[in-house]
Amino acid sequence: MAGTKRRGLLAAIGKAMALTMTLGACQTSRLSGSPEGVPVAVESIDGASAPVQTALLGELAAAASERKVELVDSGEDARYRVRGYISTVTEDGETKVSYVWDLFDAQKRRAKRLEGSQSAASGSGSIAPLDGETLAKLAEASMDEIADFLSASKSIQTAEVTEDDSPVALQ
Repeated sequence: MAGTKRRGLLAAIGKAMALTMTLGACQTSRLSGSPEGVPVAVESIDGASAPVQTALLGELAAAASERKVELVDSGEDARYRVRGYISTVTEDGETKVSYVWDLFDAQKRRAKRLEGSQSAASGSGSIAPLDGETLAKLAEASMDEIADFLSASKSIQTAEVTEDDSPVALQ
């Protein structure tokens, strides 16, 4: 009887250790996560003229490269697709550019919505005269959030337990 209780206790300790190591691996992955290897396509940017869209796409590409976010053409395979919306508002002589980025997964479900705003150098209330510095700041802030989301989602997907692993990890 004592041997059976001892084996049961050892089995329970083994299960707890396996679960602890599995959860520890998840924590390590999340902390050291990187957006590398997660292709993203920018589908559209609504609310801006063609020249502003082109300039913003250039700034987004530069910011993505600095953060190791893999941008691909909209016709290529991508784990996430991004649709952006930008607008301006002027209050008390200060123009702000607001942005929203919707990230959609491969099943076309919105996985994340990111939003924010940047002060613009121009006080005209129009997007067209935005300067490169404003677009660069907007792109950097946007890519910081996108990279954080991609790193977290990559870590979660990497840490998922497959059916083959579950009997070993959870017994």
